Amino acid sequence: MTQTGKILEIARRHQGTVTTAQVTQAGILRGNLAALFAKGRLMRAGRGVYVLPDAPEDEFLTLQSRFKRGVYALETALFLHGLTDRTPDRFCMTFPAGYNTGALRQELVRTNRVKTELHGLGVAEMKSPGGHSIRVYDAERTLCDILKGRSGTDAHVVSDAFKRYVRRRHKNIPRLSAYAKLLRVEGKVRAYLEALL
Repeated sequence: MTQTGKILEIARRHQGTVTTAQVTQAGILRGNLAALFAKGRLMRAGRGVYVLPDAPEDEFLTLQSRFKRGVYALETALFLHGLTDRTPDRFCMTFPAGYNTGALRQELVRTNRVKTELHGLGVAEMKSPGGHSIRVYDAERTLCDILKGRSGTDAHVVSDAFKRYVRRRHKNIPRLSAYAKLLRVEGKVRAYLEALL
């Protein structure tokens, strides 16, 4: 199989999407991506992300491929975890303190920055609506984050998210409590849990 054929096979295995990183990892020269793009056999979805012409673009994957340190958070994470019915009007991503988010100003992305030591707390891999693996804060971290004063999350959305969470079979109250302590929202989390459990 030719190198361009291998690239197209990678794209087919990943719901029509291939990244520069996947090509490099497979030992294929990146110039082959440019050749496929020039011939119209791949479309550029974003920096380092290409899709087959007939494949739908996965915006979650595209954004995370471009901004590798970003983790989906707040209302976006609530949506991905099924803790809200509201589709976010903008993506919410969290970055470590000091990360330059200037390039995100023109994107429909709401950014949040946290201390570097807290950035990795609760990061989980899950499938995007397009079927690709993305990084998102787990449900417990997300519930703590939406209680912070600067999150700007609507009170009704917060209340609904906690109601949905306590009805889940796979909830992890000890993890939620541990995160609440680390993120300094222990009292708020306890108030919601006492009212709902």
